[in-house]
Amino acid sequence: MSSIHIRKIQSNDNPKIAQAIRSVFELEGYPLTGTAYADPQLDFMFETYQIPNSVYFVVEQEGVILGGAGIRPLDNGSDGVCELQKMYFLPQIRGQGIGLQIIQLCLKAANDFGYQKCYLETLPEMIAAQHIYQKMGFDYLCEPLGNTGHTNCPIWMLKSLQ
Repeated sequence: MSSIHIRKIQSNDNPKIAQAIRSVFELEGYPLTGTAYADPQLDFMFETYQIPNSVYFVVEQEGVILGGAGIRPLDNGSDGVCELQKMYFLPQIRGQGIGLQIIQLCLKAANDFGYQKCYLETLPEMIAAQHIYQKMGFDYLCEPLGNTGHTNCPIWMLKSLQ
């Protein structure tokens, strides 16, 4: 088995990461509206993460994009708050510690960018992801922050950064 690489997104990754994320939703039966699946920027991920204080990492194996995650300023949120976004992995790389690795990369970038807090939204079905988020110091919130448009993501979490 060849090694897995985590790297920053490149412009030619756009169709590959969009397909990987959509495949996760379709395979798992997650809602297709009010989630990342319906985000217009899903087909333009490289461009979406070119704004200041943003980064997106992809997971690649033998030229195949198998997932990713990124951070950027929280839409309509407070200054100093970023959002961990679009963290999805195809089944063949789950359970290998890659989620933990990519969150660590994202949180390091968030710290380097000077954010004070990191926010995320997720689905109730994503129990394993929630365990990783809790392990990384995210706490549950009673209401959403900002205005992401993800009306079908009713789990909100926040982490204070150092």
